[in-house]
Amino acid sequence: MRRSVIAFAALSLASAVGAQTTPAPAAQRPTPMILTISAWPDGTVIPIRHTQAGEQVSPELKWTNVPEGTQSFVVNMLDPDVSIQRGTETQPHWIVWNIPATATGLPEGVKPGGDLPDGSHQISATGPQYRGPGAAANGPLHHYTFEVYALDTKLDVAASQATTPVNAALETRAAVMKAMQGHVIGKAVYVGLFKRPQ
Repeated sequence: MRRSVIAFAALSLASAVGAQTTPAPAAQRPTPMILTISAWPDGTVIPIRHTQAGEQVSPELKWTNVPEGTQSFVVNMLDPDVSIQRGTETQPHWIVWNIPATATGLPEGVKPGGDLPDGSHQISATGPQYRGPGAAANGPLHHYTFEVYALDTKLDVAASQATTPVNAALETRAAVMKAMQGHVIGKAVYVGLFKRPQ
């Protein structure tokens, strides 16, 4: 009887040790979202057409690998090389929010206007429209950054009515970003470089 108890205890101990040393299977990571802009390769120079030195036409954006449960998208275009009002804020070039969950991107040449036909809204430092890159010719190339966020909700955010367009854009972007907290389920980024021709 004693041998049986010892053998059983040894077997139990071996099983416990084996269970501890067997690695748990790695959790499968979701496929990341991908943002592409057909007008230029990621990290290269933005064509004049999409800048303040040209026609200032918004580029076509496409996103793929959208997470399950997405209810809306937000696009945030900023210039991180600029400090606004001597603070940490970046230049708000384009904020578009409540883009429908069925959207796979934004077309080239989005028309001005705060409220777009698909129910989304837009604003920038020059008003309810896309603001193209405009870095000075005598400085370095700026890194214009396009971010797209997939959210598990729609946002209850109205555009600010601040007296200057830049303040309205800053206040609206802050409200959008605050409302997004806890609801971001996917994100992708794309960068373009620009400074005005000499």
